[in-house]
Amino acid sequence: MDPFNRNYSIGTGTESAGELDMGLRQHMLRVYNYMGLGLVITGLVAFIVGSTPALYVPIFQTPLKWVVMLAPLAFVFFFSFKIHSMSASAAQMAFWAFCGVMGLSMASVFLVFTGTSIARTFFIAATMFGAMSLYGYTTRRDLSKFGSFLMMGLIGVVIASVVNIFLGSSALQFAISVIGIVVFVGLTAWDTQNIKEQYAENHDQESLQKLAVFGALSLYLNFVNIFQLLLNFTGERE
Repeated sequence: MDPFNRNYSIGTGTESAGELDMGLRQHMLRVYNYMGLGLVITGLVAFIVGSTPALYVPIFQTPLKWVVMLAPLAFVFFFSFKIHSMSASAAQMAFWAFCGVMGLSMASVFLVFTGTSIARTFFIAATMFGAMSLYGYTTRRDLSKFGSFLMMGLIGVVIASVVNIFLGSSALQFAISVIGIVVFVGLTAWDTQNIKEQYAENHDQESLQKLAVFGALSLYLNFVNIFQLLLNFTGERE
C-alpha cells in the first residue's frame, strides 16, 4: 500500500538540462539504493526469524502473530500522518525500522514456502519491477491519468483482502492476487515517473534526501506486494 500523497512536490528546477539530468540520475540512484538496502534488511530479518525456532515459535504460534502482522500497517499510517513534519534523518531511521518490522512480519514466508520457490519468486518479482520502473523512468507518456484507476484498484484489493480473512475463499484470493499484481506493477511505473518529476536540484539537500526516502518507500511497498502476491502462484509449500 502507498499511504502518501502522490502529488507531493518540492518544487521546480532552474539548472541547465545537463545539470538537471546528472542530478536526476544521482537522485534516482539514491532512491534505488535506499530501496535495495531496505529489501536487504527485510530479507535478513525474515530469514533469521523464519529459520530460528526460538524466535518464530513465540511469535507465530501465539496471539503475538497478529501484532507482528499488523505492525507494518501501523508504520504506514505513521508515515502517512508524519510525512510533511519529519526531518530527513528521522524519515530515514523510520524507513529502516519499517523494513525491519516488515521482515519480522514476512518471516512466516520461510515457514510456508520452500527456499527455492522463494528465490525464484523474488527473481520474477525483481524482473517485473525492474522492467516497469525502467518504463516509468524512460517513457514520455503521461501516466498520471492512470492514477485514479490504480488507486481505486488498490483500495479494492485492500478491502477484498480484509473480507477474505473471514471468508477464506480460494477463488477470491486468486482474484485478489491477479488484480493486485496488475495494480502494483502499474503503481511501480507511476511512482517512478512521479519521483522523476518531483526532483528539483535547486532545493537543499535536506529536502532531496527526504524526497529520496519517501520515493524509496513507495517503490519498496510496490515490490514487496508484487513479491507476496506472486508467491500465491509460484510458491511451493513446505
